[in-house]
Amino acid sequence: MLPGVEIRPTVVSLPGAKGFWLNQNLQLAHPEVIVGGREFAHVHPDGSLHASLSPERSREAVSTGWAVRHPWADQRQGWDGFVMLYTPKSMEELGTVFQLVVDSYNFVTGQNLQASDYR
Repeated sequence: MLPGVEIRPTVVSLPGAKGFWLNQNLQLAHPEVIVGGREFAHVHPDGSLHASLSPERSREAVSTGWAVRHPWADQRQGWDGFVMLYTPKSMEELGTVFQLVVDSYNFVTGQNLQASDYR
């Protein structure tokens, strides 16, 4: 798991979803993208995820078919990178989705971690 992240029941999604929470020791570079508590992403029971990416990275994820913009993305300033990531169907796809989760973590915290260091 990523440093300073704890898996908890979500506070913003449907029952059964798991939230990815940042501990209090981590600084937030983009606190405006946090939907509730310190939950920067969550995974649904079907394996799809919601996460906040940088606007540039979210456009790339959407254009390459890995994500769709969340309906709330245009509803609040700073949320233009809020996306739903599709459920991975293979280990290779899981690697891509995990990279996008790491990208979300990096955007929210201002860090520069590489997914390959955590596989």
